[in-house]
Amino acid sequence: MKDYTDIIYSPVITEKSANKMQKDNVYTFKVADTANKSQIKKAIEKAFGVKVLSVNTLNTKAKDRRVGRYTGKTKTYKKAIVTLDKNSNIEL
Repeated sequence: MKDYTDIIYSPVITEKSANKMQKDNVYTFKVADTANKSQIKKAIEKAFGVKVLSVNTLNTKAKDRRVGRYTGKTKTYKKAIVTLDKNSNIEL
């Protein structure tokens, strides 16, 4: 297994993810494109010392963005939605 810093890049902090953190104990992270669910689960447990119940993953699509007359696309990334045990929590 790779080191957990090679798998977990950063947390995704949005209004929706912040609500899920408080209510459902569900956290969202940007992760490596090549990581699978079991690697993500091990990395989260090792990095934060918590008990992970489930991991859901998705690949985000590039969105069109404009700056003046120039158009481009946002970067794509893999997102992991991690459900933790009720007794566990992560300080972000």
